[in-house]
Parts: sequence; structure tokens; C-alpha cells
Amino acid sequence: MANILEIKNLNKKFGGVIATKYLNLSILVGELHAIIGPNGAGKTTLISQIFGQIFPDSGQIFFQGTNVTRVPEYKKSRLGINRTFQITSVMKSLTVSENIQLATDTARENSFNFFTASNNQTTILKKIDFCLRQVGLIKAINQPVKSLSHGDCRKLEIAMALASDAQLLLLDEPMAGLGPTETNEMIALLKRLKGQQTILLIEHDMDAVFALADQISVLVSGEIIATGKPDSIRRNPKIQSAYLGGI
Repeated sequence: MANILEIKNLNKKFGGVIATKYLNLSILVGELHAIIGPNGAGKTTLISQIFGQIFPDSGQIFFQGTNVTRVPEYKKSRLGINRTFQITSVMKSLTVSENIQLATDTARENSFNFFTASNNQTTILKKIDFCLRQVGLIKAINQPVKSLSHGDCRKLEIAMALASDAQLLLLDEPMAGLGPTETNEMIALLKRLKGQQTILLIEHDMDAVFALADQISVLVSGEIIATGKPDSIRRNPKIQSAYLGGI
């Protein structure tokens, strides 16, 4: 199976702080790859570089074989990379379906014609229906986003990424702020998406990581110190004592 993402010798500094250090990472098509590590390890900075919100000082990022190291985020989205954030970034003044349409139009470079009639309106409506069914929000299709729970807003973010035709989803702590029931719902959702989508997951909930990941990379001070299947990471004594709380 081919790699959808390859990162080679990535480096990023902020003043004297090293955020990314000679980082190498490969992700297969259809894989769910989790990045774990302590606070301040550089996990969100890594995703921001992949998505094009910040650029590395050196190194290269390849998406489907194309060098996208210095491609900005709006172009990355159109190429098939999209992300969610630690803090939800949905448009609360709009309805659920309008948020999905916004994501669809942005991907099609029609964001300035968001509420105008479209020759492809039937196609857009089908996509809205499909994406909301994927995340379990079809019953909320016409609800204002401000009326949704925090967990449903998280699901909507993922639906918006799907609506943008993302082939690589960068999920930054999707369980953040969720209660036990909502966390279980999110785990179930990501299990359904596994194989359909390639997912790079940053998450502090280790139960969720081990339930979901095909591969896990451990990031410490901007360096990946280990990559492997969940069982090998779980059995690594150094990683277990330092980052997994002895599980």
C-alpha cells in the first residue's frame, strides 16, 4: 500500500525553542496513525506544518508524492488535506447544513457564492446528507449550530472536513472536553471512518488511542522517539513509564 503522506527531516524553531527536530514520518493510505507525547512535545505544531498554517525552517512534506512543504492551508484543503482544532471552529451563527455547504463551497472555490443558487444543488444536498449521516447528525440538519452540544460540534467539524473531500484528516484532540458518553460516540465514529479516510490523530486519551490506532508515533521535544503498532508501543518500558501511566 502506498504512502499518502511522507515527512522528511522536518525542522522548526521558534526563537530558541525547537518545536520540530529532524522529524521523519510516513502514513499509509487508509491508516489511522496516532501521535502521542507530553504537553509541549510539538504535536500541534507538526499538524500546523502539514496543513500549511506555518512553514518549516527546513525539510520536506510530500502528499500523494507531491512536494507540498510550502503550500498554504487554503490550497492544502483543495488538494485533499483538512484538519480539526483543539477548540471547535464551526460557524455557530449558521445551521448545521449551512456549515456543511460552506465547507463544500470552500473546497470548490465558491465560498464567495455561498448562498447563491448552484447548478449542482442536488449534488450538494446529497453530500450534506451523506456527511451528516456519516457522523450521526442527520436529525440535526436544520438546527442552528449554537444549539448543539460540544460533542455534536466536534462531530460537525469532522463532517465539514469530509464535505471538503479531504483524503487526509488531521484531527487535533477530538476528544478534548468530551464526557464519557460523547467520548465513546467519537471513538465509534472514528472506527467507522477508519479505512474510508486516512487519519492523523493527536490525542491525550490513551484508551481512545489504543482502541483506534493502526500505528502510533511518540513525539518528545520535537522528535519521534518510537513508531510502531499499539501493542509494541504499549510494551515499550521506557514509553510506558514516561507517557502511558503504566498501562
